[in-house]
Amino acid sequence: MRMKYIAQIQANLKRYRTIHTNKATSRILDGSYHSVYKGRSMNFDELREYVVGDDRKDIDWKASARSQKMLVKQYIAEKKHNIMLVMDTNRRMLADTSELAEKRETALMSAGTLAYLVNQNGDYVSAIYSTEQSMEHFPFKTGLMNIENILEHYHKNVTANNLSSIGKTLEYVVRHFRRKMILIVVTDIEGIREISETTLKRLLIMHDVLLIRVSDADVAGKMVYSMVSENYLPQFFTRDKKLAKRQEEKIQTVYKECAEKLKRFGIGNITIDHTKEIDTKLVELLHKHKYEKR
Repeated sequence: MRMKYIAQIQANLKRYRTIHTNKATSRILDGSYHSVYKGRSMNFDELREYVVGDDRKDIDWKASARSQKMLVKQYIAEKKHNIMLVMDTNRRMLADTSELAEKRETALMSAGTLAYLVNQNGDYVSAIYSTEQSMEHFPFKTGLMNIENILEHYHKNVTANNLSSIGKTLEYVVRHFRRKMILIVVTDIEGIREISETTLKRLLIMHDVLLIRVSDADVAGKMVYSMVSENYLPQFFTRDKKLAKRQEEKIQTVYKECAEKLKRFGIGNITIDHTKEIDTKLVELLHKHKYEKR
């Protein structure tokens, strides 16, 4: 298989690099499983004060002498993560972002870049999304070929006839997956609105959830998807000031509702307008998630 999308991701990271694609970067996700253990079989994390019950073998005598406090070495377990990409394939993703980039391409590169980064740490990547007739699931695997395969099939399944719901896809995840995962949901504002609070509650019982929102073109754009009519807006509509204003008011109401819902459930999220900002936005998302989990 030709690594078309992986090559694009690597080129983007090289061109817009503000982060390093190394193990330290990928381990930003370690905040999701901040399981700290005592014992020499684990990786050293930091020093802390001794408490009753600590193993005397873990005391750092030199550091204790310098600080005049009894300090012990704390260790953190190395844990591979199960990352599942839950990607919106509804025909809305053929519309434009606010920066007039295709939403499908922006979603694909966002999910693919995150998968590429965590792959550096040997994490397992899976994906699930809806075709026109059914659900397509890619099992947990490591390696770039796995990511390329996920992205290639995603691109093919975002079609003008695909009327799938990201909310239904997440309900499927609730019913069929029992292992603990980090879910990366990639959708747009309408997709966020589709996800019920009941589904979010059930997901958060077992999984960590992060959300990447791909932005929508404003009302004056060319490929604008209407949340009112659930279809693309004709150009005469975007030129009518009264109709455009009504659409914009509706959009702002939905934005506010969705932002409040994500905040209420503590779901870290970012908005991406263009592929050139993906690297910095992803680090922002993962840092948010790491520190919110502590």
